[in-house]
Order: sequence, then C-alpha cells, then structure tokens
Amino acid sequence: MSRAPATLVLAVAASLAAACAHAPTATRPYPLPAAGELLDGLVARQRAVTTVSARARATSWLGGERVRATVNMLIARDGHLRFEAEVSLEGTVAALAADSTRFELWDMRKNELERGPACPANVASLVRIPLAPAEVAAILLGDAQLPAGASASGAFVSWDPSRGADALVVRDHEGGALHLFFQGQAPARRLVGVVRTGPDGGRLWQTAYEDFETAAGVPMPKVIKFAERSGSFDDGVEIRFKDRTPNAPTPASAFTIAAPPNVPVREVGCSSDLP
Repeated sequence: MSRAPATLVLAVAASLAAACAHAPTATRPYPLPAAGELLDGLVARQRAVTTVSARARATSWLGGERVRATVNMLIARDGHLRFEAEVSLEGTVAALAADSTRFELWDMRKNELERGPACPANVASLVRIPLAPAEVAAILLGDAQLPAGASASGAFVSWDPSRGADALVVRDHEGGALHLFFQGQAPARRLVGVVRTGPDGGRLWQTAYEDFETAAGVPMPKVIKFAERSGSFDDGVEIRFKDRTPNAPTPASAFTIAAPPNVPVREVGCSSDLP
C-alpha cells in the first residue's frame, strides 16, 4: 500500500488544526461573567459610539429579490438616519432621511418625493431592515437597542456552545427578550450576534456581526447580517462597510429632505410589506 507524501500529511494536519482553532468552544474557557458586567459593557460601548458616517455595500435578499447598492450613511443612535444609494453608471439614485417620527424618500429615478411616518416598512425603503429608526441605528452601529428599563435584575447568562459565546438574556415588559451573544473577555469582548424574540418565544429578527476592527476604542464589525423571523442570513440583508468614521458630526439638516423644485410630493402611510 502506498504512503501519502509527508508534505500532504503535514498539510492535512495543519488544516485540521486550523479548523479546531476556529471551532466554537464546547465549554466556557473562563469564569462565568455576571449579567451586570455584560450589560454594563454594552452600555459603555453605546456611549462610546453615538454616530457614524460610513460608506457601505448593502445587499438584500428579502422577498426573494436580490437588491444591491452602495450606500452612504449618516447614523445617529437616537434614530436619526440618512441613506443615499448609488448604483454603477448612474450615481445617486435615491436618498432617505428619517427620525423617530417622520421619513422622506427622494426617488430620483421616479422624480418623486415620498414622506410619511417613520414606520418600519418606510424606513426599510433603502436599507431593507424593517424596524423602527432607533433599532436600525443600533444595528448599524454594531449592537442593539436595549428594551426600555433594561437592567441586570432578571437578566441571566448562559453558554451557547454552537457560537462559543456567552448569551445574555434581557427581558422586556411585554414578555419578549433580547438575546445578546458575546465572545471573549473584557477588554477584548465582542458582541457577535443578537436575537430578538416576542412574548411567545418566537424569533422576530436576528443579527450577526463579523470581521472586527477597533474604532473609537471599541470593536466594530465590518460586516453586519440581518434576517427576519425564521429566515436565514442567506435570505436577509448584508452590510459590508468600505469606510467608516465613528462619532462624526451630524448636522440636523442632514436628516431632512426638502422637495427639490419640480419634484412631486406624495404622502404615504404605513404598510406591513417591504417596498
């Protein structure tokens, strides 16, 4: 029987070692962190990064339709958003501005300005994450909006072996929960995913955060993935940041779009469907 060349054996061994090094850890390799420690770390991160100016590649597969564009973003944690979508050979084709109550969408291809309430379907007109503005902002800033009145009281920590991550569960007043997944220990701890569940325990949405870099003194993901309900990330939204400036100045005027001359304005309501 022939013997495998030594170089091949070494290559296979190296591949197996690399795979093991990146495999999720079955048990927590460090002491159990307290819920308050994880929650305080998240709050500190949110205070450290309040705004971002960015350029990203956004791809959506929601509804079975692939939509892809380069998007310039201004994001403020309080829910003020400005997105400008660009496509090859055309330049900017649409702009969206939103706050906690109102949104405007200027569709340059249709030569039309829509405006109305900042409900999830309207806010998702460009970056197709159908949530309230402040929830969208938190996701794009690399974390998640905490439930009102969130505290370590009633929260608990478990270990998720499939992710190799600590899972912090924070309940809301309606019986739903925010599940936050952290890898590593402070100060290098990273939030790598979030699952939002409703009162019945069913998943409402999930995110994954990947490929981190340090900015504003905290780990920030270069890749953000979003999926609705039981859908997978292959049927969701992917944001890949090309460049990003945390805590960039965000003038209030950037978050409104006045109707340009000769552009019709259409008032719209809220829909449960994505545009």
